[in-house]
Amino acid sequence: MALDDRNDPLPAFNFVVQLLESSGGRRTVAGFSECGGLDSTLEVQEYQEGGVNDRVRKFPSRFSFSNITLKRGISTNPTLREWHLNLLRGISDRRDGLIILLNERREPVLAWKFERGLPIKWSGPTLNAGTSEVAIETLEIAHEHLEEVPV
Repeated sequence: MALDDRNDPLPAFNFVVQLLESSGGRRTVAGFSECGGLDSTLEVQEYQEGGVNDRVRKFPSRFSFSNITLKRGISTNPTLREWHLNLLRGISDRRDGLIILLNERREPVLAWKFERGLPIKWSGPTLNAGTSEVAIETLEIAHEHLEEVPV
């Protein structure tokens, strides 16, 4: 069996984040050490039907999505901080983006697209002269839709 034929679980440590430009182009903004919030939840509407006492009917309602949380070693590239600061300055700048999972050869394998993202929270690093840890920044993105897309 060739190495390419294996269907092993994909590693979670190899991914990039791209912001989609209004012109249709993509801009890779950073590699991150951690990404959370790639999930969706279907809300269910319950209906207690009269005369049916052994169950409660459940109907699909709408989906909700968690905020995406990205963590990385702080960088001098200001792209993500500027996106967040634009909101502080009153400039609404919603962006679509991709989170792309890469294989061991750094080839795209899976991708998730978020739509109408807003960078709602940026956290700078915790600074401590008594440690030698990497300075980590965190960006939280609220969005309206998330789905897996072909790479």
